[in-house]
Amino acid sequence: MTTSKGIVLYFPVMLAKHILPGCIVCAVLTIFLAAQDVHRDFTIEEDEREPAPRFHAKTLEGEQFTNDSVKGKVVLFQFWTTWCPYCKSEEALVNEITTEFSAKGLVVLAVDVAESKKVVQQYLKDHPRKCHIVMTGDTNLAAMYAANRYPIYVVVDREGKIVDTLRGAGGERRLRRSLTRAGLESKGSD
Repeated sequence: MTTSKGIVLYFPVMLAKHILPGCIVCAVLTIFLAAQDVHRDFTIEEDEREPAPRFHAKTLEGEQFTNDSVKGKVVLFQFWTTWCPYCKSEEALVNEITTEFSAKGLVVLAVDVAESKKVVQQYLKDHPRKCHIVMTGDTNLAAMYAANRYPIYVVVDREGKIVDTLRGAGGERRLRRSLTRAGLESKGSD
């Protein structure tokens, strides 16, 4: 009888002394890390840039894009969804950048990830885009860039090398800075 009481009493003591403090430390670390900047920028120095993976993409209008077809141009890949509030908040920015730089050699491919063509076409009726829209099923881009959070921006320079990967909505200044690093002079990139 004494032994079973000892075990019964030992468990709450062990819980209070060893397990609970560990849980508290984990909770504090989780809160601290969650409060940190959620945007992930992967800026690559010019001499360390790697070639963009081989890709193919077909737009809703039927245009075909590959590494070869965009050679000599700066490419901006945007991975987005219709339900993403951050994607919606940056639509006007992406439209503005598309208009401003398309004549200067920028190609913007906005890849909608994992939604039906019907949903996207309906969305575009109310939210027209100026960039090229690509569905997940019509490209290999979403898998190559691990598009599982939105938006994601990937900037590729005129030599076909990755300049930046921007994860999360970061605003105009951040995106324009990446385009400047790729060789496009931008009015707000300072």
